[in-house]
Amino acid sequence: MTSSALLKAKEQASYRQNFVQKACGCRYRPDVERLEYDYTKEETVSRQQPLPRIRQRGEYYLDSFNGESWACAFGTNEEAGIWMNSGDQAGSVMAALVWILMTYSAVTVTLLTVTEGISPILGMIYTFLVTMALASHAKTSLTDPGSVPKCAVPMESQRRDSTSHSMCGQCQTFKPPFSHHCRICNRCVSRMDHHCPWMNNCVGAGNLKHFILFLIYTWTSSAYALTLFAWNYFFCADDDCMFHPLVVHLVRIMTFLAVGAFLFTSSMLMNVTYGIMTGIGTIDRLKKKATNTMGQSDEERKLIILSVELIYLSLTIGN
Repeated sequence: MTSSALLKAKEQASYRQNFVQKACGCRYRPDVERLEYDYTKEETVSRQQPLPRIRQRGEYYLDSFNGESWACAFGTNEEAGIWMNSGDQAGSVMAALVWILMTYSAVTVTLLTVTEGISPILGMIYTFLVTMALASHAKTSLTDPGSVPKCAVPMESQRRDSTSHSMCGQCQTFKPPFSHHCRICNRCVSRMDHHCPWMNNCVGAGNLKHFILFLIYTWTSSAYALTLFAWNYFFCADDDCMFHPLVVHLVRIMTFLAVGAFLFTSSMLMNVTYGIMTGIGTIDRLKKKATNTMGQSDEERKLIILSVELIYLSLTIGN
């Protein structure tokens, strides 16, 4: 390579470095200091690479994940451009059933407004709640719940504080804390709460907000519909507010569905609220209940396990 080509390459590298520093606030030179630990570099006892410098306030990680190539396809693998679990037929049927039942309820309330059983304003409010619930459902189903990439590595603080890290036996990759492997999605999900068949997706760090919004909108629409039906049943004594005889049968079926949806979403809202307040997901909470360690932190549990192992080791050596 000629000197002019080397000079041009240095100028391009300097231009890229200045652009990155201005774009993300990274105030460092990659050729002088490092902010990342090189996990691909082979180390020996005599030649170990020094620890990276701790980032100062205002220095951010570079997002290189969005620059990776992906295919315009549905799936749960890293190459798929749109997240969608298509391997669970039962989950697909249950997710479609949610749309069918909520659309049925919206049509029923619309017929009540057409037959002048309720005010059009009340019907518009219910239709708005159902629309928002279905939008939240679609967002929950088609959003990556927080899948752990195959190239994931421990954070620098985790690497310094711990000598060993969890690995997923299925993915054969690093398993971050509070993450679990979903056998249906076939991915490790960060902060996984549970796999919801009604969503046909896992509920994790990436879509927990949309899942909570779906529960809130569904709970509100169910309570709203039951209030309308109860008012008509107990307080309507005029022919002007009576439901049409043909719509009454649809209302009875919808009442049964609204009661079931109200009870189910109430239970799920309490479960999710408890998980947010305690910071313990459903899977972790079930594991703690199974081992009677609900009142213990992870550090206390590790100390107990370590003490039991030390006692067992001392007994084994003594025998």
